[in-house]
Amino acid sequence: MSLSLYNTLTRRKEAFLPADPKRVSVYVCGPTVYSRPHIGNARPAVIFDVLVRFLRTGYSVVYARNITDIDDKINAAAEEAGVPIAEIAAENVSAYHDDMHALGVLPPDIEPYATEHVSEMIAMIAGLIESGHAYAKDAHVLFRVGSYPDYGQLSRRDRGQLLDGARVEVAAYKEDPGDFVLWKPSTPELPGWDSPWGRGRPGWHIECSVMAEQHLGRTIDIHGGGNDLIFPHHENERAQSTCAHGGEIFARYWIHNGFVNVHSEKMSKSLGNVVLIHELLEQGSGEAIRLALLGAHYRQPLDWSDAVLRDSQRKLDRLYTSLRDVSDRDDGTQATPSAEFIEALEDDLNTPKALAVLFDLARKVNRAGDSERGLSLARQLRASGEILGLLGADPAEWFTAGDEAALGADEVEALLVQRTAARDNGNYSEADRIRTELKDSGVAIEDGPKGTSWRRIDQMEGEDQTRGR
Repeated sequence: MSLSLYNTLTRRKEAFLPADPKRVSVYVCGPTVYSRPHIGNARPAVIFDVLVRFLRTGYSVVYARNITDIDDKINAAAEEAGVPIAEIAAENVSAYHDDMHALGVLPPDIEPYATEHVSEMIAMIAGLIESGHAYAKDAHVLFRVGSYPDYGQLSRRDRGQLLDGARVEVAAYKEDPGDFVLWKPSTPELPGWDSPWGRGRPGWHIECSVMAEQHLGRTIDIHGGGNDLIFPHHENERAQSTCAHGGEIFARYWIHNGFVNVHSEKMSKSLGNVVLIHELLEQGSGEAIRLALLGAHYRQPLDWSDAVLRDSQRKLDRLYTSLRDVSDRDDGTQATPSAEFIEALEDDLNTPKALAVLFDLARKVNRAGDSERGLSLARQLRASGEILGLLGADPAEWFTAGDEAALGADEVEALLVQRTAARDNGNYSEADRIRTELKDSGVAIEDGPKGTSWRRIDQMEGEDQTRGR
């Protein structure tokens, strides 16, 4: 595998060379479970799912994605809802799992919860105090930013810029305004644990440092997340982990995905344009949502709209159509992705280029038809799609999924045979009756030089989605 990845730390694409090819370690910051997941939460989950799937074609991978279940946003959501904090967290963890499953995101190998690692967090904080990188004051413990000369290197900002516009609390217990919290006190109604500094709870950043160390080791190969985490979260993680480990490298490659905008505007609660996954699943399939998320390069912004989802559904229809006529003869022979597909993903996970290869393969399958070459190409298409988490459904079932009343593909074909026979016998009224029956069942047919093709009609949008044969 000749994989290159863009490293946020160095601001360039680099050849991926794991420290140990027998155990590639990947840590991705998972959700803070104060609300149901939105499309912005789904993008890193899908992107890093594809990265791990691809890495596994050449390496043994250990993939950890955490759950942040200690956070002031969770506390606020619980207070607003008038329910226990643990209930809010559990409800949204379940929603996250359900929604990611619907998008075809495979579970990580390890899914650590912050609440299960507090004792280890206390130990790391105590070590940072002992080494002079942190200090305790007024029941708080803070990281001494000035003790780490490379602070700001990941986000490419000097300390003045880091404070400018950032939500940095300037408090009397801080030696420096840029120092950040490792431990803070808890009031009786908030979650808290006993510590040398009093009853309290960890800061956000220390949680991931500890969970990554506990499950993957002091140095990990790839640390991932969204662009919004570069500062302050990943900057602070890098600082405290490096200092806690005596200067050892914390992460060798830092990988970040771009934002998701909605109709060219930043998605935010204040604008009322937050797009929730469970609502999108009422409009289209999880696989279509996944395809849409892969349609732009992961480092670039992605503009979300209803049209994007409809277009993705149509694109999947085209791919599944190309597989439909050869799938019954697929004997399960193992296939490998095309060389062009692999090259696209090796180039910094270029999913738009990889998708273009899929559509080119689909066109070749259509031209080859029901032949040995067609079957071989269809297998290659399936194998390529699997790495992207696509094309895992049965092609015939794809066209009736979610519509119990719809005619199955075999039923449509049988009616078309009857209609052809009626026309050949001059029984045009019967042929028209069958056309009307198909139309009433959501199927449009078209007669052409190569015979009759059919497509299902998207009733909700009032647009046709081609299902050609």
